[in-house]
Amino acid sequence: MKTVATKASVSRFLDAIDDPERRRDCKTLVKLMRKITGEKPVLWGDSMVGFGVFRYGRRSGEEFEYFRTGFSPRKQALTIYILPGYTDFSNILARLGPHKIGKSCLYLKRLADVDLAVLEELLRAGHADMNTRYPQD
Repeated sequence: MKTVATKASVSRFLDAIDDPERRRDCKTLVKLMRKITGEKPVLWGDSMVGFGVFRYGRRSGEEFEYFRTGFSPRKQALTIYILPGYTDFSNILARLGPHKIGKSCLYLKRLADVDLAVLEELLRAGHADMNTRYPQD
């Protein structure tokens, strides 16, 4: 696994985001995800902010650690990781506002475009799903 937790400062990483709106959005996500998970943000790799950790194994027997939920301030879109991505949250997504989705990712242009209460509901549902699939130690 290439992406691992680092000891780099999340605050410095966020403060270095050029676009002021994207920087504000990321700081809002940190507050929201911290409230939901009860975890401190950790920089994973050089561009992902994660909350909590879970272990998972592959059929090959290899074990990995990854964050339970998180985000990345990508240029194209704010990418929110709602893992593991196998649960159908379409009823919540229908109320969110403009977005795109991948298997475990939610792509938003900016938080101002979506209903933050619905986003919180989605993040809570995703976090609860993770806790069911991968109970915390």
